[in-house]
Amino acid sequence: MSLAMQTMQPLLDRLRRGWRSSPLPAFFSWWGGELRALLPTRWRDWLRRGGDWYLLQHGGSQWTLRRAGSDTVLACWDDQLEPSAQQALLKSALSKVDREDLRLALLLPQTAALRRTLVLPAAAGGDLSQVMAFEMDRQTPFTVGQVYYAARELAAPVAAGRIHAELVVVRRTTLEPLLERLDTLDIAIDAVDVAAAGARLGVNLLPAERVPHRSRPRLRMNVILAALSVVLLVLVLSQWLHNRQATLVQMQAQVDSMRGEAQQVASLRQQLQDNAGAAGFLAERKKHSVSMLSLLQDATERLPDSAWLERFSIDHSGQIGMQGQSKQAAKLLDALKDSPLITNASFQGSIQPDPTTGKERFYLTAQLRQPVATVAKSSLSSSATVDGAQ
Repeated sequence: MSLAMQTMQPLLDRLRRGWRSSPLPAFFSWWGGELRALLPTRWRDWLRRGGDWYLLQHGGSQWTLRRAGSDTVLACWDDQLEPSAQQALLKSALSKVDREDLRLALLLPQTAALRRTLVLPAAAGGDLSQVMAFEMDRQTPFTVGQVYYAARELAAPVAAGRIHAELVVVRRTTLEPLLERLDTLDIAIDAVDVAAAGARLGVNLLPAERVPHRSRPRLRMNVILAALSVVLLVLVLSQWLHNRQATLVQMQAQVDSMRGEAQQVASLRQQLQDNAGAAGFLAERKKHSVSMLSLLQDATERLPDSAWLERFSIDHSGQIGMQGQSKQAAKLLDALKDSPLITNASFQGSIQPDPTTGKERFYLTAQLRQPVATVAKSSLSSSATVDGAQ
């Protein structure tokens, strides 16, 4: 045993004793039995796989073999038979048993063993076998060298800080002839136990050096398969996480792309609204503005034929400028007085005669008259402003 295991052994023993003294083992045993009873027979047999114990007993000169928990005798032979015949009977009885699960125990009669129940300090549970060796002289009439013994901890209730333990002792002179006989027959046993109410007591009196070492390839295979299952589970979970991350990245890229498209759509919508507003503004302004053609037509109709213009201009504020020559320039104001488009006409500067043409040179300014709808709208806006100020 390694140093680490020696250090942890007392703790493990305390945990084991606490578990045994709790009601949980009985509950889980009952619960497991109820669950197993619901399963098919084949499944129950498969779950019971493990150590399949068979009991070998010797009485007088007769050997009998039966399965643990059963009273049915599977084989019976006499010591007088040839060793080969005895081996053949045993192998024939065990031919259908899986060799990996087969466990064979030599079952001694109750009269062959001495049993003592002791109450010991809880600290003794850490090395119960050694404690029983020290108690051998006090509890039995034998010494350690005269017997084979086994010790076990009992689950009986006891005061705090104490444990119940049982010492089982068999004299060497009783057990060794049977072991030698089995060696002669080339029969390997896994345990030596004592009969108790037709079943096993649950101890092993076989010396440690005589316990056979059994390879368990199925257990190794199960451990390997379990490890592979864990590795595959980890790989599956890793792949799932990877796929989930890849899907998340792909969805994020799609969201970013859709966000960009949405921003482009919003930009185009805003641009469309701006363009529509500008077009509406221009259409509204055009609707409520005087066209240059109408203005020129009105001026042409009202000015006399003897007058002609050298320059005609209008700025953004609606101020009109006319520069030209006429025979009687002063009458031009009367000609423009009734114009629906031109108002506030007046001369800018003085009227001067032109000796070349014999006409009067003038420069006239006027104001473009706004349409009635625009004027009314402006008046309403002004009125609303005044009312708000009041």
